[in-house]
Amino acid sequence: MPPSKPDFLRLTLGPLLLMAVTPALGLLVWVVTIRHGGSVVDLVHSASVASIARELPVPSAEAVAVMIGWIAAQYLLLRLLPGPEHLGPVTPAGDRPRYRLNGIAAWWVTHGGLVVAWFSGVKIGRLYDLWGPILATVTPAAFVVCLLLYAKGRLAPSGRDVTVTGNLLFDFFQGVELHPRLLGVSLKQWINCRVSMMGWSAAALCFAAKQAELTGSVSPAMAASVALQVAYLYKFFWWEDGYFGSLDIMHDRFGYYICWGVLAWVPSVYALVDLFLVEHAPATGYAAASGIVALGLAALWINYDADAQRLTFRRSNGTAKIWGKPAESVRAPNVTWDGQRRENLLLLSGWWGVARHFHYTPELLLAFAWTLPCGFGVALPWFYLLFLTILLVDRAGRDDKRCAAKYGVVWDEYRRRVPWRIVPYLY
Repeated sequence: MPPSKPDFLRLTLGPLLLMAVTPALGLLVWVVTIRHGGSVVDLVHSASVASIARELPVPSAEAVAVMIGWIAAQYLLLRLLPGPEHLGPVTPAGDRPRYRLNGIAAWWVTHGGLVVAWFSGVKIGRLYDLWGPILATVTPAAFVVCLLLYAKGRLAPSGRDVTVTGNLLFDFFQGVELHPRLLGVSLKQWINCRVSMMGWSAAALCFAAKQAELTGSVSPAMAASVALQVAYLYKFFWWEDGYFGSLDIMHDRFGYYICWGVLAWVPSVYALVDLFLVEHAPATGYAAASGIVALGLAALWINYDADAQRLTFRRSNGTAKIWGKPAESVRAPNVTWDGQRRENLLLLSGWWGVARHFHYTPELLLAFAWTLPCGFGVALPWFYLLFLTILLVDRAGRDDKRCAAKYGVVWDEYRRRVPWRIVPYLY
C-alpha cells in the first residue's frame, strides 16, 4: 500500500527539502551578514546567482585545524575533568544512558582559557575572520558525520534503542540510534552540549573581542547581547542533567536533524546576532543596554524557576509546595514498553498551570532581548528568533502528540485544565 499524503510529507518530502535547503541557507546567512550588512534586500538587488556563489565562504586549513582542536579539547575536558556519573531516564528499550556531570567545570576551563589568552595578547577575535571558512568546513563535514552515524547505528549500535523504519531517507534524517556512544562518552553530550553549545558561548566572547580589536572597546549593544547569551548558556551547563531529560535527548534519535543541526546550523544561525554586531552595532546607550539586560535576566530567572518547580515537584513525588500552596497535579497511568503499568504526575501549579510548555515562553523572551541591541534597521538578525519560534511550536506539538498517545483520556483532562501550549491566550 502506498504511503498516505501526510506520511509522505513527514517521512520523505519534508526531510528531503530540509536537507536540500538548510546547508545553503546557513552559508547564505553568513554571506548576507558579512557581505551585505545583514540586508537581504541588498543581496537581492546587488547580487546574481554567480556573484553569490563567489561570495560564499570556502574551507581553509586553519579552519579545519581550529575545528579539530576544539572538538578534541571538549572531548578531553568531558573525559578528564572530575564530575559524578549521572544516569539518564530509562529509554523505551529499558536502558539508562550514562553521562559525566562536569559541564560547569568545562565551562570555566574553556572561558577562563579564552580570557587568559585575551589578556596575554592572543587575538581571540581571529575566530570572527575564520567563521566563514569554519562554516564552509563544518557544513559538509557534519553531513559525513551523519553518514557514519547511520552506518554505526546499523552495524554496531551502542544499545538496544535502535529504530529502522525502512525509509532510508527518513532514517538518515532522523537517525537510527537514540543514545550512540563513542570513545567512552555519549555522543549527544559531547556533540550537542560541549562542541555546539559550549562553542556558541565561546564564539560570543570571541566576537566581542573582535569588536574591541577593531574599535578599541566593546559597544553597549554588543556587551548586552553577549552577556545575556553567555548567562543563558552558563545556566544550560548548570542544568545539564536536566537537559538529559529533554525531548532532544530522550526521544529524538541522533541523525541529520539533531547532529547536523548542532554541528552546522547552530554556528550558522544561533551565533548570528553577535556576528552581526561586530561591525554593525547600533548606537545603543548604557541605559538602554542595562534595560535590555534586565529584561533578559528576568526571562532567564523565570525559565530557571519553571525548571526548578518541575524538578522539585518530581523529587517530592508530588508533595511539594509551589507559590506557597500544595502542588496540584493529575495522575496519569501509562504502560511502559515492556508492559509494566506505571503512574506519572502531571503538574498543574505554578508556571506549569499557566501553559503546558511554559518554559518556552521565557526562552523566546530571552532571545528577543539579546536580539534587541541589533535594532530594526535590517531583518536578518531576527532570523534566529523566527527560527526558534517555529522550532519550539513544532516541538510543543510533537510532545503533545506523544503525551496524548501515552496518557489517553487523562491527557485530555490535563489539556482542559491547562488549555494553552506556550503563550497564554495566544497559543
